[in-house]
Amino acid sequence: MTIEVPETPRLAGTSAPSTAGPVTSKGAGVHGEPSATGVRTRSQHQRRKRIIQAAAALASRGGVEAMQMRTVAERAGVALGTLYRYFPSKMDLVVAVVGEEIDLLESSIERRPPGAADPAGRAVDVLMRATRGLMREPELADALIRSLIMTEVETPFGDRMAGLLVRVAGERPGEGDGPTEEQVALAGSLASVWVHELLEMLRGRRTYEQIQWRIEIVATRLFADFPAAPPS
Repeated sequence: MTIEVPETPRLAGTSAPSTAGPVTSKGAGVHGEPSATGVRTRSQHQRRKRIIQAAAALASRGGVEAMQMRTVAERAGVALGTLYRYFPSKMDLVVAVVGEEIDLLESSIERRPPGAADPAGRAVDVLMRATRGLMREPELADALIRSLIMTEVETPFGDRMAGLLVRVAGERPGEGDGPTEEQVALAGSLASVWVHELLEMLRGRRTYEQIQWRIEIVATRLFADFPAAPPS
């Protein structure tokens, strides 16, 4: 699931850091993994993170096909049954890797917010930063993006990217009047265009410069009515 993130070798991979225990893409807790104590919670979190890192490492070398559940379990140092309690299917694991990528992107944005004066410029900054991060490992990026497009599993990828673009544009959901439904839809449309352009780049049909030019054009049109004041 991406995409520059200067302080990490990849753009991202998944579980929200604040999650107390392992969850699947549908938010279900891990069966047989009590989390009554802080020690158990930390142990669960560390185990889950090892699994996600192992899956991302395999996908970066051989695509999603290399993410065989048994191989992931062996690389992460967990029993196969434990892996399935955390992630019932390979697609749940793919969604988790993508989520981690978005977590890292959001952390990068918090550390170094976009500095453009207009909403479109800030949105472009975020998307091109994501592009640079993902393209550090193009095989992983290709595997994640294609899997998300093809999967029937409900994923938060589109909503999270749209929400991030809305925030950097200056409209925060839940604060004041918040963004309108139209603004959220426009942000989602921009994210969709970015995913398409990223796939074209992975296929060798676009250069980085061409993607940026296209994203700038679309962002300028779609974000034309967003307030110009940058987020505080």
